[in-house]
Amino acid sequence: MADIVKQILARPIQLADQVTKAADEVCNFKQDCLEIKAKTERLAALLRQAARASSDLYERPTRRIIDDTEQVLDKALTLVFKCCARGLSRVFTIIPTAALKKTAQQLENSIGDVQWLLRVSTPADDRDDEYLGLPPIAANEPILCLIWEQIAILCTGSLEDRSDAAASLVSLARDNERYGKLIIEEGGVAPLLKLAKEGRMEGQENASRAIGLLGRDPESVEQIVNAGVCSVFAKILKDGPMKVQIVVAWAISELAKNHHKCQDHFAQTNTIRLLVSHLAFETIQEHSKYAIAANKHHMSIQAAAMAHSNSSSASNFSDHTGGKVDDDDNRTQSKIPHPMDNQTTDHMHNLVTSAMAVKNQTQNQPNNPIANPNLNQQQRQHANQQRQHHVGLTGTSIKGREYEDPATKAEMKAMAARALRHLCAENVSICSSITESRALLCFAVLLEKGPDEVQYHSAYALMEITGVAEKNADLRRSAFKPTAPAAKAVVDQFLRIINKEDSELLIPSIQSIGHLARTFRATETRIISPLVALLDDREPEVTIEAANALNKFACTENFLRVNHCKAIIQAGGTKHLVPLIYFGEQMVQIPCLKLLSYIATHVPDSEALADDNAHIVLEWATKQGHLMQDPIVEELVNKGRETMELYQSRGSRL
Repeated sequence: MADIVKQILARPIQLADQVTKAADEVCNFKQDCLEIKAKTERLAALLRQAARASSDLYERPTRRIIDDTEQVLDKALTLVFKCCARGLSRVFTIIPTAALKKTAQQLENSIGDVQWLLRVSTPADDRDDEYLGLPPIAANEPILCLIWEQIAILCTGSLEDRSDAAASLVSLARDNERYGKLIIEEGGVAPLLKLAKEGRMEGQENASRAIGLLGRDPESVEQIVNAGVCSVFAKILKDGPMKVQIVVAWAISELAKNHHKCQDHFAQTNTIRLLVSHLAFETIQEHSKYAIAANKHHMSIQAAAMAHSNSSSASNFSDHTGGKVDDDDNRTQSKIPHPMDNQTTDHMHNLVTSAMAVKNQTQNQPNNPIANPNLNQQQRQHANQQRQHHVGLTGTSIKGREYEDPATKAEMKAMAARALRHLCAENVSICSSITESRALLCFAVLLEKGPDEVQYHSAYALMEITGVAEKNADLRRSAFKPTAPAAKAVVDQFLRIINKEDSELLIPSIQSIGHLARTFRATETRIISPLVALLDDREPEVTIEAANALNKFACTENFLRVNHCKAIIQAGGTKHLVPLIYFGEQMVQIPCLKLLSYIATHVPDSEALADDNAHIVLEWATKQGHLMQDPIVEELVNKGRETMELYQSRGSRL
């Protein structure tokens, strides 16, 4: 950095010396040239001072100010050379008096710019608390100079001053998107990250909030990620104060929302695991696969009993289902047996025996310094360090959380859910990581018992996860198979919200149920009726989402489409669809028309369709140009109409 600044300053210093030397030889306008010489000497002294302090100079304003100064000195040298002309050359040389005064003023401005540069680059401990002001160069763009000043304070100020500077950048970035781009271009990200890593709590909050506000577009997020934000934020999520972690989680959600490609970068720094741990804290026990793995040598009797119970239940279920545990993609329609069926009388004896065996195995391990007294002191110390390391992996991020007030804990959960929502959007690997932990169960519990904001972000996070599962069969089978307790708990909460109907969580819950349409079995009869009920005189947004969800149950890709179509008819779906197609808004008409077409295609012999004049509705729809603009809709309607003609007589259609 120092060498670069010296190279930048070399040319202006050389020009200043040439101007000073040439001013001694002028023949015309001597008084004006002497003024130019005096100001040039002052400027040269400041430039040499800047060269000596090159290691402390802030590079971005240095380049801008020195470039302008070089142009001014170049013009001054040309003007002074003209004043040195003699004889005939003087006759043909025109030197406006105003040009000399203008050059003198420009030199004065350059002096002010370099003085400001030296002041703003001086470490806070070495300068007075006086207001730095704005340099003359700020006349054209005052905000840029204000940004320079705040970034310079971030680089050289005390922790308190750096915190105030970060707060100023927060205000600038929040007010105007262009200011945010300027902060990034002028090198503000690196000192903000340094403050987030090293500052006090208020400074960390301000720095993290500023970074979240700066990432408003993919290009900006890319630059922030390249600056190392992922590792800094992961460190804070692990060890930082909870109030700072709240802001960090919000900032992560903003960055991931505005640029999906940064999701994997955060995943590589264990951000997902840390966010899930915050989500699960005081929600459920043993929330993460990572925590279980880290504490597997310290498993309690209760944990061993639970593990044995789960394995026994799985074995019983396998016996009942012939070893098949799958979703409707594999066309399995068996019922889930009760986990306590066929339980033997010595079941509890087996649980205790298994638990004691695990405990004895732990105590008899060769690396256990308590159980093996033959280890020397160095080996015992090494073993203790290893044990402490394993325990620390799960305890570090939880340390001190229990002492926070309930409002702070709730806000932390809300921001963690918000961050997970945007991190898992359209990302299969992150969704798999989330579902392999106990996060689904956490979301289910929070949907039922969490504060409003936590419920809101949890619902939308689940909507993103189920949306990815809809497109990925492996994730759908592993995370949302009907036998999975977490998946069942999530579906139960969605149904509770849908039956309630008046919650702001209704839309994401409907969408999530639609995403999971291919996971439900034929024996699952709770899903269709609540969705059909939402078609009856609801807000257009709710009606559209309900129709779209039912379309996913009735579409050709769903193996159980016939069963679902019959369930829709039985719930009175066609009675609601007909008036919606005739009299609804266009955005409501199209999904309802698609649903009626699917039903007519898959259950053409239904008497309910004939009674509700479904064929006439489809015939009418084919003549409506605004409904037939989409070729897919046109094909569905024609197929449904033709299929009904094959199965129903003309009398039944009238």
